[in-house]
Amino acid sequence: MGSIGKRRAAMREEVDSAKRYSVAEAMVLLVKTGTAKFDESVDVALRLGVNPRQADQMVRGAISLPHGTGKTVRVVVFAEGDAAKAAEAAGADFVGSGDLIDKIQKEGWVDFDKAVSVRSLMAKVGRLGRVLGPRGLMPNPKTGTVVGPDQVADVVKAVKGGRLDFRVERAGIVHASIGKASMTSDQLRDNFLKLLETIVRMRPASAKGTYVKSIALSTTMGVGIRVDPNEAVRLVNEAR
Repeated sequence: MGSIGKRRAAMREEVDSAKRYSVAEAMVLLVKTGTAKFDESVDVALRLGVNPRQADQMVRGAISLPHGTGKTVRVVVFAEGDAAKAAEAAGADFVGSGDLIDKIQKEGWVDFDKAVSVRSLMAKVGRLGRVLGPRGLMPNPKTGTVVGPDQVADVVKAVKGGRLDFRVERAGIVHASIGKASMTSDQLRDNFLKLLETIVRMRPASAKGTYVKSIALSTTMGVGIRVDPNEAVRLVNEAR
């Protein structure tokens, strides 16, 4: 077995892998252990008591976190005319229609983080499903990225400002990035609880038993910090 570095050994001393921490304790540990030479992302994994293979148990959506994600988001917008001009003015990184679709379809270009499309172009953008779909980049009405021409500017600003898209995966887990290790523990707490509150509110009526089964937080180079799901859900319910 290979040896572990001093930094990782120190983190393991700080974090008890068998303990389920309170939300407050977990946030303090995230900031304390996020000591890499770059600004690490803070990620959360929530295991839900749902079966995503059932259409009525799919959990997905989009929210704007109170303190943003801390990331620079590159946004592509499929639009023409006034809608394209509005997207550019709102800060979109790449704007186009047929030319942009061809670049992605023929060259496999995917050097961006989010894609937004006006409804009128979705018949053409739909051809990009095989390229964008597996990467989670396909515009989708359910996440608010397929919009009317008058909504383009607002959506671009929201996405650039740190709007978070999430969806439950086949294993019943939602993975999401809720901020950066350079944020304060209070900021990370606010972002985490906003995401959890949204997911709790979206509980499918057909989901039986325990809904939020487990929660784990970590920084990019850090160790997993298990959070008490009962305490976390209680905090959300008390704030509602």
